[in-house]
Amino acid sequence: MKWFVAQAGSLGAMIVQFLLTVIIAAVLFSGGETAAVGLRGFARRLAGQQGEDAAVLAARTIRGVALGIVLTALIQSVLGGIGFAVTGVPASVLLAAVIFILALAQIPPVLVMAPAVIWLYWKGDPVWGTVLLVWTVVVSAIDNVIRPLLIRKGVDLPLLVIFSGVIGGLIAFGIVGLFIGPVVLAVAYRLAQAWVVGEGPEPAPDSRGQS
Repeated sequence: MKWFVAQAGSLGAMIVQFLLTVIIAAVLFSGGETAAVGLRGFARRLAGQQGEDAAVLAARTIRGVALGIVLTALIQSVLGGIGFAVTGVPASVLLAAVIFILALAQIPPVLVMAPAVIWLYWKGDPVWGTVLLVWTVVVSAIDNVIRPLLIRKGVDLPLLVIFSGVIGGLIAFGIVGLFIGPVVLAVAYRLAQAWVVGEGPEPAPDSRGQS
């Protein structure tokens, strides 16, 4: 019972964090253009062109993660809910919401859909059980196609960097870490890449022989 209460509390905290993230994002989005111009100007004053490039990279990374992770989770939850409703599984909306939360945490929807398939077979409805089984395979595999395409549209970075940031940020900071982790890794990756391939500092002029 203590374990169940702890897990329920963690899930509730994750849902609250997600709702707060959506509300704060909506407030910031209303004045997004002004904030973006100010942030780019501040980054330019702080570190020159490289600072502005890092700020733009952070914005593109957030957009890529939002497209790749959140939109993919939404698509999987909608498709899963349709499958539950068509095959007659009760509480299809609730199960679709669970799929969405798990997909955000990079957990495959098969953990929710497989018990529904087993329930349909146990109930004596093998036709709809087979239909939902095939649909489960499709919904679980669709993220391997949609997610990379959406992330690539947002930012041109190795997927390993993005996924490592998503998982690490989720573990360290909760639902907000879905965006914090990829941004930190992406900016660090770009800065390290620029430092490795960039030119070294120009040598100081030799004062010997000058009057």
